[in-house]
Amino acid sequence: MSKPVMRAVKSVVGQKLELHEIGKPSPGPGQVLIRVHAAGVNRPDLIQRAGKYPPPPGAPETLGLEVSGVVEAIGDSVTRWQSGDRVCALVPGGGYAEYAIAHEGSTMPIPEPLTFIEAAGLPETVLTVWNNVFHMSQLKPGETILIHGGASGIGTTAIQLAAAFGAKVYATAGADEKCRLCEKLGATQAINYRTDDFETVLRDAGGVDVILDMVGKPYFEKNLTILKDLGRLSYIAFLQGSRIEGDLTKLMMKRISISGSTLRIRTNEHKAMLAEGAVRQAWPWIRQGKFKPLVSAVFPLAEADAAHAKMDSSDHAGKIILQVVA
Repeated sequence: MSKPVMRAVKSVVGQKLELHEIGKPSPGPGQVLIRVHAAGVNRPDLIQRAGKYPPPPGAPETLGLEVSGVVEAIGDSVTRWQSGDRVCALVPGGGYAEYAIAHEGSTMPIPEPLTFIEAAGLPETVLTVWNNVFHMSQLKPGETILIHGGASGIGTTAIQLAAAFGAKVYATAGADEKCRLCEKLGATQAINYRTDDFETVLRDAGGVDVILDMVGKPYFEKNLTILKDLGRLSYIAFLQGSRIEGDLTKLMMKRISISGSTLRIRTNEHKAMLAEGAVRQAWPWIRQGKFKPLVSAVFPLAEADAAHAKMDSSDHAGKIILQVVA
């Protein structure tokens, strides 16, 4: 008997993304099989496609780190989910497909009133923010946070979650309309880094307690300048360079902590801990209307290449989603 197949997007360095038929996966112990309705597009997908971000051992070679859909089947020892449940999930790969495997701890219920399209933009962004802003940087209500790349999928999520938590939020973005969007989402002030110096603006405003940075090298010294005593600087990417030079005096005098992380290689237990915290704290904010994933564009699964071009152009605000089930 032939093995069941499904359609999935395969990537080959230097070639266009296209749909192929590959074997349909089966859930192992502690895993769920999800019939994918939608999948989120993320910057790491583009990096993997370029051959610079290989999947961790055991993960699918195909692209995609977050999905929404319906549980099709469960593996041995799974107790939290059953067939027919509406879920979204963080996956180590393989999200650009008709079916995807997720660990049960990285699988979360779709909160009302979100659609499958909206829910597909939750797992990677929310858990990244939860890990770096709330778990590692320990943002507290009443503190001040600066979010670089405020109009990105991560940025629009971080602004809303930090504001809902009771923090004062600043953001940077590269266009006036993106700055206004950040302010609409909850930022007290958004700074156009192309026309204004965020270092000067925020130094004059008294500094910030936490910074979420995805830019890297050119912002390092500026970040140290505007962080307050016991400030926390968290890196989730380095789009403009990972090698930095700086004066450690500021770091020592202000007792600044610097952290960084990548979510994909973390253990299932760590991801489950983050998912549990996000569902407990952030899902009620969704139901209360305090947070909603911002969807910038939706492409059919077969047009994944166009979705990547959209992300690479930076001509978007919020999440780019692939629709698998119409």
